[in-house]
Amino acid sequence: MSANRDEILKELGLWPVWKLREPPAADALSGSTGAARSADALSGGAGASRALPKRPPVVADAASALPLDARAAEIARMDWPQLKASVAGCTACPLHKGRNKTVFGVGDEQAEWMFIGEGPGADEDAKGEPFVGQAGKLLDNMLAAIGLKRGKNVYIGNMVKCRPPGNRNPEPLEVSQCEPYLRRQIGLIGPKLIVALGKVAAVNLLKRDASVASLRGKVLEYQGTPLIVTYHPAYLLRSLPDKAKAWEDLCFAVETMNSLQNTKPAPI
Repeated sequence: MSANRDEILKELGLWPVWKLREPPAADALSGSTGAARSADALSGGAGASRALPKRPPVVADAASALPLDARAAEIARMDWPQLKASVAGCTACPLHKGRNKTVFGVGDEQAEWMFIGEGPGADEDAKGEPFVGQAGKLLDNMLAAIGLKRGKNVYIGNMVKCRPPGNRNPEPLEVSQCEPYLRRQIGLIGPKLIVALGKVAAVNLLKRDASVASLRGKVLEYQGTPLIVTYHPAYLLRSLPDKAKAWEDLCFAVETMNSLQNTKPAPI
């Protein structure tokens, strides 16, 4: 990184790169999404006496009962209101049994940039919005470092819309049932570039097993949309030296975006 760039980042309040204004909480470091479960509530510790928020009643979506191919075809015809209602009522996989809120995604619905993680954590499950914990703060700083902002020409989503128990990685069945929603979101948005955050998102979007290290620095694609891979913000909270590599990935993403055609694919 050049001295000039260092000075720019210092002026932006981002030096060291994406430095958090508060130390990451211990529970934020253990979950793959940066928002770990409450140990007290699960183990009967001091915090277990606090009343847990009531889960809203789930109005089951009719598409949930269809075979996967028919369900995917149904979802592919949905507009935004239909898609949001279908996600809110989805019971297609077991993850719905433990959720507080579905995490549909957030941002500009005509965005050129789309960032995709793996799944909600505890904070996201409580609020119904992706990347709102310590990993979310880091992602916001990463966006700011390349001149982007959550909700402004940026859309953020996940491979699955419900929190996996204990913040484990989503299982293949869960991903397969949820991917039609993500595919439709991408179709409606028509982003110029997708940034896959972490291995889980990358391997499920690309349909091949590979390490993040082997996928970085390449322009790949998902359903015809250019895609690049970088590290998940929660991983960067645990592995600070790799922030420099993630910065390289973001610079590469900006170069890739600049090289793309000026016309945005029409939503489908």
